[in-house]
Amino acid sequence: MVNITYDSSGDINWYDAATDTTVVYNLGDIAWVISATALVWLMIPGVGFFYSGLLRRKNALSMIWLSMMTLAVVSFQWFFWGFSLAFSDTANSFIGDLRYFGLKGVLEQPSIGSARIPSLMFCIYQCMFAAITPMLAIGALAEHGRLGPAMVFVFVWSTLVYDPIACWTWNTKGWSNKHGGLDFAGGTPVHISSGTAALAISIFLGDRRGYGTPRLAYKPHNSSYVVLGTTFLWFGWFGFNGGSALSANLRAVQACIVTNLAASVGGLTWMLWDYRLERKWSVIGFCSGAVCGLVAITPASGYVGSPAAVLFGVLGGTICNFATQIKFLFHYDDALDIFAVHAIGGIVGNVLTGIFAQASVAGFDGTTVIPGGWLDAHWVQLGWQLADSCAGFGYSLVMTTIILWVMHFIPGLSLRCNEEAEIVGIDDYDMGEFAYDYVGLEQDLGVKDIEGGLERERINATSGGREPRHGGPDGDSGATDVEEKHAT
Repeated sequence: MVNITYDSSGDINWYDAATDTTVVYNLGDIAWVISATALVWLMIPGVGFFYSGLLRRKNALSMIWLSMMTLAVVSFQWFFWGFSLAFSDTANSFIGDLRYFGLKGVLEQPSIGSARIPSLMFCIYQCMFAAITPMLAIGALAEHGRLGPAMVFVFVWSTLVYDPIACWTWNTKGWSNKHGGLDFAGGTPVHISSGTAALAISIFLGDRRGYGTPRLAYKPHNSSYVVLGTTFLWFGWFGFNGGSALSANLRAVQACIVTNLAASVGGLTWMLWDYRLERKWSVIGFCSGAVCGLVAITPASGYVGSPAAVLFGVLGGTICNFATQIKFLFHYDDALDIFAVHAIGGIVGNVLTGIFAQASVAGFDGTTVIPGGWLDAHWVQLGWQLADSCAGFGYSLVMTTIILWVMHFIPGLSLRCNEEAEIVGIDDYDMGEFAYDYVGLEQDLGVKDIEGGLERERINATSGGREPRHGGPDGDSGATDVEEKHAT
């Protein structure tokens, strides 16, 4: 029997015999965090649809599958020991212990995140953060990663990378938390860690077949999926940032306002930067910029005012847009620009938080007291923001690389797929299923070449792009006489 009662207003009262005090849980606070949990859950398949739309159709379903698989694996890992490793109240400065192994003892006591909600509520809410983070990272497996070993990778990565970073950032015993690092909703634990892990995966797995050729410079196969994924993400981000107040109060409302504003400005900024090159109003550009704005505002959403959110959107959309060129400078194949959007976007958000965080905004909940950032003349705050960002970046990069290296030498756990899987697509090779049944697959696999036979068919398939081949069996253009006439 749980040790709770209800008062005349219907709120839950928990009596702590050790301190002879009564803790009141407002049902409105609990209802809001439950709703926020559902909103963040929706973001996970949102990532899957977003990534799916950006790829070629022969790999589209695998990204959606990965989103649901990640949710399932991390949900078990969080129950098993993830929550305890991240949020045990007997943790050290780096990682927790197994005090809450199997969620033992996680029930009606006040949570380590806020005394306004019980530990059980905090546990399931944080589970959603733990689940979306590796999904962001394993987008780097796109088109050349194996699905089976990905499940093992997610479990191990969540344990060795996400849980320690979450502990030092959000656990009151963590070193960054104790030194006053400000990260309201996951700039380092979610975005920097996942974006840096994606960089490590991209470098370790190597380039996709045909990388660096015009044939692999394909356009997203389904822009509608990208918009759908962005919609899920934007909608869910109100729970991601607003829910991190862990209470239904003015601070939660303010977090929702700056979240929406930064996303809007970020989307417009990226779209305008792309317009200068193409003279086209790109929905892909808008969606990419909106996500960058959301990433940048995440660590600051409970600390900054609305005017600052405009700057977060402008700088997030601008810096992340130009950061997409880093992969060409250092010659690695990040098909979905995860490093540019999430790692760089997270760093931008952390740095700007150190500058624009205000004690007055943090105090919108009536209880939080912080010294603020540069706007409050608290100059050292930026140093702690940089320290936390660099620690998360370095730790995730090194640990992810070690995990990949160890898995590579374990039979059956190498993450890189073989050549045949790249040719036919991960959907067919690993799943035997397709996003659109058989419609349009010839555009990815190459137009059937009866005269050239199987060998010519193989050349068509491995040439890489989403468009049909442009050369006939005898080296001609492959176009009809009418098409050639129009082309001239």
